[in-house]
Amino acid sequence: MALKQNYKEKLELKKSSMLAAGLVSERFPAVASIMFRMTYFQKTADPVLMTRTISFFPTNYACFHLECMREECTDGGFDLAPVVAGLVKHNKKSVSGKIVCNGKSEDLLRGHASIAYEVSIQYNKTAK
Repeated sequence: MALKQNYKEKLELKKSSMLAAGLVSERFPAVASIMFRMTYFQKTADPVLMTRTISFFPTNYACFHLECMREECTDGGFDLAPVVAGLVKHNKKSVSGKIVCNGKSEDLLRGHASIAYEVSIQYNKTAK
């Protein structure tokens, strides 16, 4: 029963953070779409955990915090909101980089996972 309650609490927290982030159309009216291409790495013998592409459109929530893919990680993840905000502020179309997860685990050291990312933004034609 405690696991079910914990899961419900996590869902509620996620829902409230998405609502607080607002829609892409509200936060970034000039943006037509945002695409993240990511490769997740872990500190193991087989370092590539997965590759992933996520697209955001004006009707999606502007919640760009991605959870760490390691189950044992707590309070971790990757916040790409500053990356998106910087691109839009400077009217840039793409950027790439790397972010390290600062989550915690009894079994893992800090920096147990990271992502290499490429963020691409398409702007509305009328915005320029």
